Amino acid sequence: MFGTIFNTMMILIGSIVGSIFKKGIKDEYHNILMQAMGLVALGLGINALVEHLPSSKYPVLFIISLAAGGLLGQRMDLESKFNALVNKYSKGNLAEGLATAILLFCIGTLSIIGPVEAALKGDYTYLLANGILDGITSIVLASTFGIGIAVSGIVLFIWQGSIYLITILMENSINNDLLNEVTIVGGILIIASGLSILGIKKCNTLNLLPSIIIPPLVFFVMHLFNL
Repeated sequence: MFGTIFNTMMILIGSIVGSIFKKGIKDEYHNILMQAMGLVALGLGINALVEHLPSSKYPVLFIISLAAGGLLGQRMDLESKFNALVNKYSKGNLAEGLATAILLFCIGTLSIIGPVEAALKGDYTYLLANGILDGITSIVLASTFGIGIAVSGIVLFIWQGSIYLITILMENSINNDLLNEVTIVGGILIIASGLSILGIKKCNTLNLLPSIIIPPLVFFVMHLFNL
């Protein structure tokens, strides 16, 4: 868990540093930073698709995942509940920034593969590299959205910690195909987040978030019935 703790601490430190910068940044600079973050999200999401979609052995799974996950998230109304909770304790557009931060930090390739490598091989290279990247990103996000971005560090700790524990418990069932499918869905969600930040298209990204759990469920069923 050392790598995950390091990753979490980098986000918390970056959020504190960024929030200090925020107090001295004019509105026009906040706007350009938001545009930058929107473009970053688009770039990372597109990169995930370009890198992993050609390697998919189940090319329709991400479509099924997004459709089923979107319906589930809409039924649960995750977006509205999340926004209401965040807005209760903050002002401005923190909800949008926090949702983006959670997606960027938790759904990236390094954040998913890192805990798996740590659990199976004791290799923290991915998590340490991810921690540095997330620390820098959190500075920019917090300078735009405020100290509330630090909450994403707690979410990341739970996310990576869960992956770490699940990998230990299901060592023989975790494979690259599953990680590939999860990353494809995650890439699409990050693109959706980028579109929302840029104001191109308002996507209910959080309502689509349950899509992430569909590939693991499908693989579990396939493993259960030896398909």
